[in-house]
Amino acid sequence: MKVYEKAPAKINLLLDVLRKREDGYHEVEMIMTMVDLADRLEMSELPRDQIVLSSHAGFIPLDEKNLAFQAARLIKERYGVSRGVYIHLDKQIPVAAGLAGGSSDAAAALRGLNRLWNLGLSVAELETLGAELGSDVPFCVRGGTAIARGRGEALESIESPPQCWVILAKPPINVSTADVYGKLRANELDRHPSVPRMLDAIRGRSFPDMCAALGNVLESVTLHRYPEVRQIKNVMSRLGADGVLMSGSGPTVFGLVSKESKVPRIYNGLRGFCKEVYAVRLLT
Repeated sequence: MKVYEKAPAKINLLLDVLRKREDGYHEVEMIMTMVDLADRLEMSELPRDQIVLSSHAGFIPLDEKNLAFQAARLIKERYGVSRGVYIHLDKQIPVAAGLAGGSSDAAAALRGLNRLWNLGLSVAELETLGAELGSDVPFCVRGGTAIARGRGEALESIESPPQCWVILAKPPINVSTADVYGKLRANELDRHPSVPRMLDAIRGRSFPDMCAALGNVLESVTLHRYPEVRQIKNVMSRLGADGVLMSGSGPTVFGLVSKESKVPRIYNGLRGFCKEVYAVRLLT
């Protein structure tokens, strides 16, 4: 028996950091949604009690450093599964890009192994498991569009945003999420994006209002440290994207575009600045 799972990328329509918590994490408030750029996982049982992970991508770890591997090990240990599993990962989402590719892979592994081994776990139970692996994993288990609070694990599902095109551009640099959060001074932020404003835009199906409500306080760190990210933001805006924002801790920048006729010009214009450019749709 083989089980297949899709692991879509996420973008942050809004990312606010309220304070640093006593446990070392940051208290966040985010609105996240998924786009149609995805990794794919194929899972099948092995006759021996072993986790084997493979991929044609030559730039990702295939051992316990990989979140999908960690997810398989966690669910095996937690539920006493003595059977092995072979996982093949077809990697399409850029690595270390602020798009939660690794988290989505882990979430897909949890969903797929729940089916492969007939564990009968609910989505809520899988989300709780996912929270042990990373702050974005519970959202990636659930999917859709949601407000995330706490350190990202407290989720409230909301309506899907208005459908549009999404142009993603990742410069040839890697950004450490831990490093960006470590440099952020949450108590010194003078501006915060408005969750109520974004919710009103989404619920009112207003694409212009959604673009106007975009915000990410981590830009204050990443754009200062990596001028390439600021350059891509400026180019994307100049080429006509309706709303432009960095996703997560970066370095990927996304542009929301309402008219399909604009997409080729923005896509081709960005290819002059970075190789990793994608034109996709929101997963609504």
